Amino acid sequence: MTLLTFRFAPSPNGELHLGHAYSALLNQRMATQAGARLLLRIEDIDVTRCTPEFEAGIFRDLEWLGVDWPEPVRRQSAHFSEYQAVLDRLITEELVYPAFMSRGEIRAFIAETDKRGRDWPRDPDGVPLYPPLDKALSTKERKRRMAENTPFAWRLDVEAAAARDGRTLSWTEFTDESMAATRIVEANPREWGDVIVARRDIPTSYHLAVVLDDSLQGVTHVVRGQDLYSATGVQRLLQELLGLPPPRYFHHRLVLGPDGRKLSKSLKDTGLAALREAGMLPADVRRLVGL
Repeated sequence: MTLLTFRFAPSPNGELHLGHAYSALLNQRMATQAGARLLLRIEDIDVTRCTPEFEAGIFRDLEWLGVDWPEPVRRQSAHFSEYQAVLDRLITEELVYPAFMSRGEIRAFIAETDKRGRDWPRDPDGVPLYPPLDKALSTKERKRRMAENTPFAWRLDVEAAAARDGRTLSWTEFTDESMAATRIVEANPREWGDVIVARRDIPTSYHLAVVLDDSLQGVTHVVRGQDLYSATGVQRLLQELLGLPPPRYFHHRLVLGPDGRKLSKSLKDTGLAALREAGMLPADVRRLVGL
């Protein structure tokens, strides 16, 4: 019998806010209802922005909320060799390529395209898709640039990857948090273009790390925010390429600020620590987020 497993996977690059509280508490409630375990994973591949201080704050905030988890906690920064092995496989199978264009070069390319009356396509987050120029470089030219330490990132050749798989991809989505019903969602990884799967100095990206981690940890249910709904298409493609079993998904509503935007660590929206210091109780937080 498969052990049902949920996970809450924050990044220690800022303080947890009410949106994180909602996601953690919802994961806890759904896991309890399903008789499942809830893992805590620290997604700290961004070694420049993630700090031990923020990680310690995550533990304090979750303990205060009454969320617990089994040890040990998986920290992505401790598993770069595992991600490198998977990246090497994708390189060998020619499903990724080194992408050298800087942000300035990308902007210039798109501006020139716009001048010609063609609107350059954008991904679901509104970011312009990566231009196709680097895919046309010869192997010799790629090696020359890499030998000269030209900055680059490894990008997934989404057309080659989709052609390699050849099937219509989909995922199972729960229709509400009761998990009483599901629907099948057709994945559309092409809408993201050639996404980054690794950096030159960090052998992974969010997309690559999350699918490998979920598989290695036996995650069966992924409960996360609606802002990651479309990204599931890219992750389903990677799961198929790597032969990884897909979990079931539930993308929950977002907790919005007074101005109607989603809460953000980078914009320093009110953190749980500040609410706690102001005298708020965990029960107050649950009421604030609708639980």
